[in-house]
Amino acid sequence: LTLAVVLPRRNLTYPWAWPRVGPAVSLAAAAVNSRRDLLPGFTVRWVFGDSEDRHGVCSEMAAPLVAVDLWLAHRPAAFLGPGCVYSAAPVARFTGHWQLPLVTAGAEAHGFDDKSEEFGLTTRAGPSHRKLGELGVQLHRRFNWTRRALLVYWDEAAGDRPYYFAAEGLYVQLPTLRNLTVMDVVFRDGGNFSFIIQEIKAKGR
Repeated sequence: LTLAVVLPRRNLTYPWAWPRVGPAVSLAAAAVNSRRDLLPGFTVRWVFGDSEDRHGVCSEMAAPLVAVDLWLAHRPAAFLGPGCVYSAAPVARFTGHWQLPLVTAGAEAHGFDDKSEEFGLTTRAGPSHRKLGELGVQLHRRFNWTRRALLVYWDEAAGDRPYYFAAEGLYVQLPTLRNLTVMDVVFRDGGNFSFIIQEIKAKGR
């Protein structure tokens, strides 16, 4: 029984990087294999594919390519990873097409909540930004914030955009409160902070 692992090989800025997760995968496989009653007639093994590009960051191109290679070469029963949003999305679409489960500690974006079609076989073992949005809704109810919400976040249209996707969870969930206006202000490194402050003053009240 083969488990295909698609994770960053070296970059330790990711909590799901292989040097962090690899020992746990090895221990889990050994523990399952030592219990013949768990999967009688099967031996669990894993194969690894690197989701990093040549710069050492998660890649929406490298991850699906290596996933296809692993599927063709090993016909795995399940996939572990990727964790990064833009890497996980295409791999999850492939695994859904292959009717294989994908388990990830990442893929926090709101879009992965849709289990009706492409992400139906994706299981997230970590936190999701939908839950952050639901927390925001509960805080608004608790403190009776009923008129306006302003989301201010840093974003660059590069990399895995963690702040954008975190804000998305709030942006999608907060409008479930009746008559609440949700607005957003995006800023970038080196941006005009005076303008941002004026935007906050104008939109946040």
